[in-house]
Amino acid sequence: MLPCRARRRLARGLNRKHKSLLARLQKAKKAASVLEKPACVKTHLRDMIVLPEMVGCVVGVYNGKVFNQIEIRAEMIGHYLGEFSITYKPVKHGRPGIGATHSSRFIPLK
Repeated sequence: MLPCRARRRLARGLNRKHKSLLARLQKAKKAASVLEKPACVKTHLRDMIVLPEMVGCVVGVYNGKVFNQIEIRAEMIGHYLGEFSITYKPVKHGRPGIGATHSSRFIPLK
């Protein structure tokens, strides 16, 4: 069962770019042997909804810098490809520096 937004989007139909991605995924699946994973298909289409026929495929989703490889699993159906390829680097906070707080002005420098 898809969420309402995904159902509405699919009811309106897929455009040419999304259909060509599905065709490339089917071609990669057909070219792979039974026991091996299909070849990675690179795409910029972060707004593509994961469909049941995409399960088992390997997709490279562009995040603005690199293509993150994602293996499509059954629990991903109904989500967008962009949800699995983060576009920013999460912040790693270090120690606060001089002037970070009001009292840090009185700490002597090393």
